[in-house]
Amino acid sequence: MLKEGDRAPDIRLHTDTGEEFQLSNLKGRRVVLYFYPKADTPGCTVEACEFRDGIRAFAQKDATVVGISPDKPSAQAKFKTRYDLPFTLLADEDKTAAQAYGVWKEKNLYGKKSMGVERTTFVIGPDGGIEKIYSKVKAQGHAAKVLAEL
Repeated sequence: MLKEGDRAPDIRLHTDTGEEFQLSNLKGRRVVLYFYPKADTPGCTVEACEFRDGIRAFAQKDATVVGISPDKPSAQAKFKTRYDLPFTLLADEDKTAAQAYGVWKEKNLYGKKSMGVERTTFVIGPDGGIEKIYSKVKAQGHAAKVLAEL
């Protein structure tokens, strides 16, 4: 499991536009990397829209917001368009990033166990180190909390 102070694992995935994204290309900038379970579901929509609504404030703090889930690029593109999300969404279809960051976990919903993404946010510093980890995130109010603590 990653801890604050650890080096953020580099990830290479496709974006909502199908372009290749590599996290290390953002070195020198603060990155708010938030993992969410599934595009266009209630909690994920609340979280994404709160990041959207605060995007200027994040930019004023020199923070780049990036969302990531196991969805396909096409699902990410629809989600981004539907809610006018002004930041990159990454498609982690094979869950390699979720596994590298330790957020692919067994979940228990109404007694049924399954594997899925545990909603988690990582604040990665300009040097590539993890500055802050928010685990088991409650979607509502989360973006404001991250922003307040930057």
